[in-house]
Amino acid sequence: MVSVKDAPRTSTTIVIRSDANARITRSRDPYFSLMRRLFQEDATAMRGQKFLMMVEERQKSGNPVKTSEWEDLIKELDVGRASFYSMRNKLLGAGLISNRNNEYRLSGQFSRDLMDLARWWQTAILGENPDNS
Repeated sequence: MVSVKDAPRTSTTIVIRSDANARITRSRDPYFSLMRRLFQEDATAMRGQKFLMMVEERQKSGNPVKTSEWEDLIKELDVGRASFYSMRNKLLGAGLISNRNNEYRLSGQFSRDLMDLARWWQTAILGENPDNS
């Protein structure tokens, strides 16, 4: 049996909403709105947001969050080990964070994947040239 921290992180489901009123840019808390698209429960979404903000702050200060700090992280997030790694794996799978050199860092993979998907839809399905938009 594979432990949760070593579980495959190949993909994450994200909720896509076509309603213009549900756009993240119209939200009072866009970060939380993004987390709610990844996590089903508000409490998990709040923890995911808090963890991402910790990663962001520490990365900007030049002191990235280290994977070895997991015990401190689960205390600060008030979550069990399995829940922490499950949340972390979703963030890794979505491409919001990466784990390089045993440090958590923000990742641009999420935005690159979304842009690739949008470009494919626009060109292959709609038959439009994205450069003419």
